[in-house]
Parts: sequence; C-alpha cells; structure tokens
Amino acid sequence: MKEIILKKDKDDNRWMEYVILVTQLGLTVVGSILFCFAIGYYLDKWLHIKGIFTTIFIILGIIGGGYTAYRQILELEEDRRKWRRKR
Repeated sequence: MKEIILKKDKDDNRWMEYVILVTQLGLTVVGSILFCFAIGYYLDKWLHIKGIFTTIFIILGIIGGGYTAYRQILELEEDRRKWRRKR
C-alpha cells in the first residue's frame, strides 16, 4: 500500500513540474514579445514612423523569447541528467 502512495506522489510532482515549466516558458516568451513591442512602439512614436520599429521589435521579441525558452529547456534537461548521475 505504501508503494502505491509513493508512486502517486512522484507522478503528482512530475505533473506539477510540467505545469510550472509550461507556465514559465509561456511567461518568458510573452514577456519578451511585450517588452520588444513596447520598445518598438515608443521608437515609432518618438520618430513619427508608422509601425516599422514595432514590427521589427516584435519579430526580435519572438526570436529572443523562443531562444530563451529553448535555453531554459536545455538547462532543465541538464539539471535532470546531473540529478540522475548522483542517484
């Protein structure tokens, strides 16, 4: 009976790790896009240009957010490998 309870706890923890990871990745990408959008918007407003810098910076935000999310996934995987080696 105790083994079943322990296995269920491990599954619950793994599920929660994935929820946290997805939330963190989503916030990272969205935050990067919004930050770059704000920079582009204010540059367009300051230079009286219609949408050029906003478009460029949104694209940069998407690329930067995607790259940052990719790095976070790699770091998580590396941490798991180190943890498995210690066991």
